[in-house]
Amino acid sequence: MKMTYAGHARAITIMGLPLVGGHLGQVAIGVTDTVMVGWYSVEGLAAVTLASTYFFVLLIFGSGFAWGVMPMVAAFDAEGDEVGLRRATRMGLWLSLGFALLALPLFIWSGPIMGVMGQEPELAEMVRQYLMIAGWGIIPALLVMVLKSYLAALERTQVVFWITIFSAVVNALANYMFIFGNWGAPELGVRGAAIASLTSHSASLLAVVIYVLKAMPEHQIFVRLWRPDWEMLARVFRLGLPIGVTGLSEVGLFAASAVMMGWLGTIALAAHGIALQLASITFMIHLGISNVATIRAGNAFGRRDPAHLVRGAVTATTMSLLVAAATIVGFVLWPEPLINAFMQRDEPARDQILAVGVGLLAMAALFQLVDGAQAVALGLLRGVQDTKVPMILAGISYWVVGIPASYLFGFMLGLNGIGVWLGLVVGLGVAALLLNARFWTTTLKALMPAPSINI
Repeated sequence: MKMTYAGHARAITIMGLPLVGGHLGQVAIGVTDTVMVGWYSVEGLAAVTLASTYFFVLLIFGSGFAWGVMPMVAAFDAEGDEVGLRRATRMGLWLSLGFALLALPLFIWSGPIMGVMGQEPELAEMVRQYLMIAGWGIIPALLVMVLKSYLAALERTQVVFWITIFSAVVNALANYMFIFGNWGAPELGVRGAAIASLTSHSASLLAVVIYVLKAMPEHQIFVRLWRPDWEMLARVFRLGLPIGVTGLSEVGLFAASAVMMGWLGTIALAAHGIALQLASITFMIHLGISNVATIRAGNAFGRRDPAHLVRGAVTATTMSLLVAAATIVGFVLWPEPLINAFMQRDEPARDQILAVGVGLLAMAALFQLVDGAQAVALGLLRGVQDTKVPMILAGISYWVVGIPASYLFGFMLGLNGIGVWLGLVVGLGVAALLLNARFWTTTLKALMPAPSINI
């Protein structure tokens, strides 16, 4: 029986809302850090903005193996292959742990790296203090991402949501305790935010492991986890590495923008941090839709059902466009109240940050459509395990087009922060065009044995 477009919309909403909520909960951790450190000091806000971006770059690169687990588990589940889904999840954990251990030196020596990137010595030192502590959180963070992908692929999205909310609450309480020195704790400022971040990632890992052990004992995910499975490890690696590189390309675009904003000074970087947090909140809705697109495309791929795949793809893309239209209205009509929420009323630099932030938020409104469109296209391509060519297309869009465009508009044409963000719009726009063209032409044609399908 063919599912109608309305049926696809209902299914995407039911499965997607907990994932969107989970992503928003994850962003809430970053928002909480930004708000609380912003209340502590503008200098601290600038440092945590840069340090969080640095952490996020490596996290996204390493998360490729977790994202690779999702379509594989979805396809194995559709085929009724419990052994396959267990093998894929285990080797996803192996690869993620290996990447995390390799990434640790980049956190430990982040201070000199910041200096090479042209950041001021005082700012670089604060970044180092944060990442020396928070960097260890990449180990639990990546392991959590694998287990969340495994659960989401099995359509257990509600528990993904609740575990993320639990982590966000832990982070907020730890921030309140260690940044400001409440409840008898020392006042640690930026280092306190780092302790809170590490604590929340560790608590999240503990919670998700307990759930998997209690709710999914038949899959035996952690039984003989120490035993290598080289064939499956290679399969997860081949699928996950291009996803990680694709994510690195995109987040690298935003990281480069943060570095460029740092060249413009502390005020510009603080405004960038606030605007980026607001844009990240709305992007999580698109990411949730993208995740559902991956899962449902993976199921259709496992069942060899291209008609179901096409209908779901049309529905997911349309829903993303509608969400983008709504968020554009919010960013254009109410920029000042949104930005003010991240600063204390008596902040001396309030007016300067607001002046820069309003312009940046207008640029964020511009890239809502293209950012959502490229995210959903990537989700669909991952669902059918097409990751290598999208990696190349993303790299071209973000690094060959986006970053040079940011530098051109921001510095060579003198548009400063607005120019840097305009470059983001250009890079994301090119990615949206290329990735959608890849899915709707080349990839679908390869999956369809018949010349056409009635959708």
